[in-house]
Amino acid sequence: MQKLRLALVQPDLAWQAAETNRNLLQSLLEPLQHNTDLVILPEMFTSAFAVGSGAIAEPHPGPTLAWMQEMAHKLDAAVTGSVAVMENNQRYNRLYFVKPDGSSGFYDKRHLFRMLDEHKRYGAGTGKLLVEWRGWRMLPLVCYDLRFPVWSRHTAAEPYDLLLFVANWPAARHQHWRTLLQARAIENLSYVAGVNRIGRDGNNLDYNGHSAVVSPLGDELLQAGTAAGVYQCSIDKEILQNWRQQFPAWMDADSFSLA
Repeated sequence: MQKLRLALVQPDLAWQAAETNRNLLQSLLEPLQHNTDLVILPEMFTSAFAVGSGAIAEPHPGPTLAWMQEMAHKLDAAVTGSVAVMENNQRYNRLYFVKPDGSSGFYDKRHLFRMLDEHKRYGAGTGKLLVEWRGWRMLPLVCYDLRFPVWSRHTAAEPYDLLLFVANWPAARHQHWRTLLQARAIENLSYVAGVNRIGRDGNNLDYNGHSAVVSPLGDELLQAGTAAGVYQCSIDKEILQNWRQQFPAWMDADSFSLA
């Protein structure tokens, strides 16, 4: 598929109310049937960013994964977003990537947000999830991962066309969000999509959206602003391939290994 249709879902999430959030999101997603290829939901889209001692985590596999499988099948599209899960007595901020046939993969957030003690309550992931969907290679990551460019680096061993970030990124640092999304696109010569929420959460943090799709040249192809809704955009692989040929900075990238 030369072009990929993206649907970025920017909601106001209820605090630790999984069924309420799934119902809200389902009402937003159903009109997308056969009209998108990839639905991107925010970080912890069933609970908001609840990381305290009383935070609710569901089992793996659990009801939200089943709901994502149902949505992917109905929409004939892949669906991704992260959920708080419990596995082997350890919580994880787990991103699921679900395809219409029910198959799925997951990625556990590696960089945990210590400013709210996420690193004390959740286990850090150790590996990436590289997925291929409708001819596009993707690397999905979660929120705070955006600040760590080595982890998201496009390499010959781990190539991708689209870098995804699902987030609960506070309004106080929205300019960091927009700037870093553009930086990741420019340095990796890749499309980047970042999905954020709006509203106020149980930590009394405010969120103002600004979900976006950025081109490999760093241009914002889509900027959602601060309103709740579903924002759609198409990306073109020919543009990506042409830019990588015209400006092959990737050929001069430093080699490195992660500890």
